Amino acid sequence: MAAPASGPDSAPAPWRDAAGIHIDVRGLAPPAPLVAIIRLLESVSDTTPVIVHHDRDPKLLYPELAERGWTAEPIAGEAGEVRLKLQRER
Repeated sequence: MAAPASGPDSAPAPWRDAAGIHIDVRGLAPPAPLVAIIRLLESVSDTTPVIVHHDRDPKLLYPELAERGWTAEPIAGEAGEVRLKLQRER
């Protein structure tokens, strides 16, 4: 249940549930998904996981995560979706 973005390449609105903070970047043209995810990570000041809903494996995201002290773990998602759980390294 993603919050709609306000335009085709605009940053999607994150939402929160028991699993963490979600961001749905499916359908955004590069580099908008990477930019939106990094901006969200920079706003998280605690150890809350970030759940990314993506339509492809975000290979360029992984080095950015490592540089910022975050890890990515693939988790179950909808058919055709790449869903990742991002966590700050302890």
